[in-house]
Amino acid sequence: MALTADFREGVMARAQRDSRFRRALLTEAVQELVSGDATTGKAVLKDYINATIGFAPLADEMGANVKSLHRMLGPRGNPTMENLRAILRVLQEHEGIELSIRSHAVA
Repeated sequence: MALTADFREGVMARAQRDSRFRRALLTEAVQELVSGDATTGKAVLKDYINATIGFAPLADEMGANVKSLHRMLGPRGNPTMENLRAILRVLQEHEGIELSIRSHAVA
């Protein structure tokens, strides 16, 4: 199901005014990537980037090409672990958070 422009605008508006929502978006993106759902993880990461820092400033801070950044996070994109690490480093700095992974026992 394709997301409508109204939905994306709503996500952007809420992310701009609600830091908890922004952090939840970023956390969800990473959780999806770690759990193996790269398609969803990349889509949520794109929504987060569009709603916050933007692709051009992110690419500048990474020393990357903005078109390459768009491609790697696109539906058929295949970012390397190094590129994901660089993206997440900049986004965490921008958000003022440090993400970590915790394990828990599965019942």
